[in-house]
Amino acid sequence: MIETVYPKGKLVAKTGNEVMAEAMRQIEPDVVAAYPITPATEILQIFSQFVADGVVKSEYIPVESEHSAMSATIAASAAGARAMTGTSSQGLCFMWEMLYIASGLRLPIVMAEVNRAISAPLNIHGDQSDTMGARDSGWIQIYSENSQEAYDNMIQATRIAEKAKIPVLVTTDGFIISHCMEVVELYPDADVKAFVGEYKPERYLLDTKKPYTLGSIDLQDYYFEHRFQLAEAMRNAKNVILDVAKDFEKSFGRKYDLCEEYMLSDAEIAIVIIGSTAGTAKVVVQELREKGIKAGLLKIRAYRPFPVEQVTKGLKHIKAVAVMDRADSCSGAFAPLYSDVVSSLYATGVTSLKVVNYIYGLGGREINIRHISDVYETLIKIATGSEKPSSQVRYINVREK
Repeated sequence: MIETVYPKGKLVAKTGNEVMAEAMRQIEPDVVAAYPITPATEILQIFSQFVADGVVKSEYIPVESEHSAMSATIAASAAGARAMTGTSSQGLCFMWEMLYIASGLRLPIVMAEVNRAISAPLNIHGDQSDTMGARDSGWIQIYSENSQEAYDNMIQATRIAEKAKIPVLVTTDGFIISHCMEVVELYPDADVKAFVGEYKPERYLLDTKKPYTLGSIDLQDYYFEHRFQLAEAMRNAKNVILDVAKDFEKSFGRKYDLCEEYMLSDAEIAIVIIGSTAGTAKVVVQELREKGIKAGLLKIRAYRPFPVEQVTKGLKHIKAVAVMDRADSCSGAFAPLYSDVVSSLYATGVTSLKVVNYIYGLGGREINIRHISDVYETLIKIATGSEKPSSQVRYINVREK
């Protein structure tokens, strides 16, 4: 959640890709390995220019594929370097095998990920199918509503990854944020450097005084325990994210949480959403409030680890809720965010809440104020009993026939 604060840094007009690159410049990782893919290419392109110009001392490794990019990043991190990368869509898919290795080895890698549709058919525009497909790969996932959040999240991700010993990916919606220009507050380089601190790995392969083995075979005797440790670390990462957010607020004046509650405390109807569309939904909420309709919104910032307690607490008093997914699971049941939300409610004893699932914006399909207003209109009908919640997924702005 971002609160309006008096600028402590410099106000600039930049795209989401530019500010993610700026955050990387200020963090100045030891190693960055990457392969270009639209719409994330600019982030690493800009950073590579910083390296070429001597602005940073980072080692930049241009590789032959995204699989190689993650492999090189894993090797650098295991060797004791602060390592970062970036990708999108098919690039993230090509990293799939290595994503699990990065998390299983508990390496604090940070990835700038620009959400983009997954082929086929080929599409270069934004939806969240790529990261939703990687939701159980053991990476912390932090989503950004706008460029300011993308910048702030990248800075926090470094501290989060190194404290939790779990890799972190920070996302923006492709083209909507990555290529659109906004006014963003950039903090002084020295302040960002001080916030992330010096990286001092507990163990690393190039420590000749304390050698150890990493990535050895792990059969029936210990594999289960090690996977349990990773799952437990992910659960505990909620507190790490919150602790880092508190320090971030002290340093830069902006407040963040696992979720953002927008006019939710007294709401009767609400939407749950992730990413840039939350900004559009907030406009609709304001308009409905002016008409006396108690509408609210819950924006998930940290999708992994999933904030079960916060979601349940925020929604348990609502009469009707719409969970809006920018990805489809193709399972014939429900989409990812809806499944997590409903599972959380059911597991914590909230079984009377009426919840419906909407899928929107695949392949960059337009989602506007009118579409979201229609969702709230449906929620009003469900809350008052004039319409029953359907057990089927509803699709927004798609030609179904």
